[in-house]
Amino acid sequence: MERLNFAVGPVMMQEDIRSIGGRQVPYFRTREFSGLMKENEQMLKELSGAGEGSRVVFLTGSGTAGMEMAVMNSFREKDRVLVINGGSFGGRFEQLCEIHGISAESILLSPGEQLTESHLEQYSEKGFTGMLINMHETSTGVLYDMGMVGEFCRRNHIFLVVDAISSFLADKVAMEEWGIDLLILSSQKALALPPGMSFLVLGEKALVRAGESEVKSLYFRISDYLRDGERGQTPYTPAVSVLLQMNYRLRQVLETGVENEIRRVKKLSGYFREHIKEMPFKFFTSSPSNAVTALVPLTGVSAYQYFEKLDKEYNIWVCPNGGALKDKVFRVGHIGAVGQKDYDRLLDALRRIVEEGT
Repeated sequence: MERLNFAVGPVMMQEDIRSIGGRQVPYFRTREFSGLMKENEQMLKELSGAGEGSRVVFLTGSGTAGMEMAVMNSFREKDRVLVINGGSFGGRFEQLCEIHGISAESILLSPGEQLTESHLEQYSEKGFTGMLINMHETSTGVLYDMGMVGEFCRRNHIFLVVDAISSFLADKVAMEEWGIDLLILSSQKALALPPGMSFLVLGEKALVRAGESEVKSLYFRISDYLRDGERGQTPYTPAVSVLLQMNYRLRQVLETGVENEIRRVKKLSGYFREHIKEMPFKFFTSSPSNAVTALVPLTGVSAYQYFEKLDKEYNIWVCPNGGALKDKVFRVGHIGAVGQKDYDRLLDALRRIVEEGT
């Protein structure tokens, strides 16, 4: 039986996209590849709701590499940064600020807790110059209200950096509308491409900061990427095959419409959530992203046991959690090349595990 992957990245890919990755890798310092890269930039800007004067940096590295590049090029020692820490990935922004000597204060949320205006207002007019937030805290499934966050940052003249890696193409992402200055994306989530590429979309303020930054790094200096990007190139060898697959995938999304793509993911998540209500699980957060459902088992079987049983006995992957949530929560993704029949198979497997454990 074919293995199913309901992780939140990497995800299952379409066969036509997989076939592109199986071709010989072409030489990329060519006019043709530069043209493809300029197309990729324009399409990403359109799909993320970026302003016309924005730019995209194509970074060969994981989403964490994109997070680090954003922190290094956006903030300096004189900045005071507010970090929204609601889980593992909020904690990662915290770590990056510490490593790079940036003064940061965290709004620490309980796992799965929603960010509210009351959380933010106590930091209003307190001299903060930047904010780092994961639009979707993937470790817990919670989706933050970015309209509210953007309005808070506008009122307080705060430079807003948003990791939308697991939200892009699963939830609405509106960079200019929400006042996002720098947006971080990656290849292996709802884009449904192989891992290996991250993308930073920079608005006007971010471009100014990147141009003024004295970054002590060869590989993570955004100004070098922007310079080479003018001719559709990157300073260092990119993941060429992923960028070819990306061009195909972005064209596909634009042809069908980004709203339809998000609607498809929402429909799958709704289907799964409606049927899982019949079983002894509860939702870990009341404000989930379309991309993932975080579940708490209410039987004697731990969350990690569900992950192991699905893997070994049913040839299905879901997302386990680590740390304090290891035995409490597992996550089911709704992104990638999956459909309703695949969820029927997962639901049937979960029913069987529930019956075995009772």
